[in-house]
Amino acid sequence: MEFEGVVYKIMPPTKGVSARGEWQRQEVIFEMPQEFSRKVCVTFFNKESEVARLKEGAAYTVSVNIESREYNGRWYTDVRAWRVQPKQEAAPAPEMPPIGEEPAYASPATAEVDDLPF
Repeated sequence: MEFEGVVYKIMPPTKGVSARGEWQRQEVIFEMPQEFSRKVCVTFFNKESEVARLKEGAAYTVSVNIESREYNGRWYTDVRAWRVQPKQEAAPAPEMPPIGEEPAYASPATAEVDDLPF
């Protein structure tokens, strides 16, 4: 799944050691620009270099996996990022000449040259 959002807050990292080795988890809160702004907490697992590039207030396109799991009769939902890209600004529209104005490359009709053989 993908969404566009603005970085609202970058939380401090959480580090630990498991049977597989060291790990680092960091949560980033994104605000989605809509009529009613909504915030989504996205987890970055072992991606400290990606989080370091994020800036609060900047817009990004975030690709995530969403998964829910049950533990002791309660359900928990994880939103884990797997790719973050800066939001692309729309390219400006090319400038067009005003309506009714002849383009510079058009030659006047009266200056026709007859280059046909006799």
